[in-house]
Amino acid sequence: MTERKLELADIFRSLDAPFLDSLPAAQRRVVEDITACRTAVLGGHLKQCDQCGYREIAYNSCRNRHCPKCQAAARAEWMQARADELLPVEYFHVVFTLPEHLSFLALQNKRVIYDLLFRATSETLLEIAADQKHLGAKIGFFAVLHTWGQTLQHHPHS
Repeated sequence: MTERKLELADIFRSLDAPFLDSLPAAQRRVVEDITACRTAVLGGHLKQCDQCGYREIAYNSCRNRHCPKCQAAARAEWMQARADELLPVEYFHVVFTLPEHLSFLALQNKRVIYDLLFRATSETLLEIAADQKHLGAKIGFFAVLHTWGQTLQHHPHS
């Protein structure tokens, strides 16, 4: 028998009441929904096999947009749709990061600094790709601005 994986709902169930009470109402509702998702709390229905009569209870989903269980199918669908849009060519992911000592300037001068970042990104990609030592080609690309890193610290990069 395989051991059940820890889920977000398990972590939420371990939270104590004073902490939950300290959350804003909207966040508390998300925690409550995720905790109740696919449990008897939300009710369920009986599934039965027409061939052998095997029965299984299927508990209802919370349908909260923040719930990882409820959004797994939607996420998989979205990922497949994006994969279907890819062209049958090689892709390269290149990141251009604003030097850390300049990132504070971007907070005060977004339009100017981000315009410079995108211009530098564009010129660099076009110049390197056109160079015969590299690709010797005209390329197409798109760039996306990310202003925060995974640690939720200001970290502008394209």
